[in-house]
Amino acid sequence: MNICGIELKSNQAMLVVINENGYLDLKTKKIVLENDEEQNSIREFCNQFLLFLEENAIDAIAIKKRGKKGAFAGGAVTFKMEGLIQLNPLTKVELLSSQTISSFEKRNNIEYPQSLKKYQEQAYLTALSYKDKI
Repeated sequence: MNICGIELKSNQAMLVVINENGYLDLKTKKIVLENDEEQNSIREFCNQFLLFLEENAIDAIAIKKRGKKGAFAGGAVTFKMEGLIQLNPLTKVELLSSQTISSFEKRNNIEYPQSLKKYQEQAYLTALSYKDKI
């Protein structure tokens, strides 16, 4: 089962894929929404994301939730990206809270793969937390 963990930040979707054997070091590590006000840019983001799902045979998607208000609230663009990802017709999407991910991290001794980029760490933890939950 291939699980895609996602962290949304600014106009980027940071991606990590894991399966029962661990982390898969894929070429695509993030997808960027260039301009959230242009329809062509939104379509390009959607098409790139669907292609990523198909090419990597993704069975489930786990997204790290962002706050809706307060100091750590997510920006408007990240909410738009989340909606676009949730509308994908290929696989189910689950949102995981920061508390769930943090709790998982505290209960487990997480070793990050050497090829994992620093900006992918939260997406990796999100994928692991989802895998632990199912």
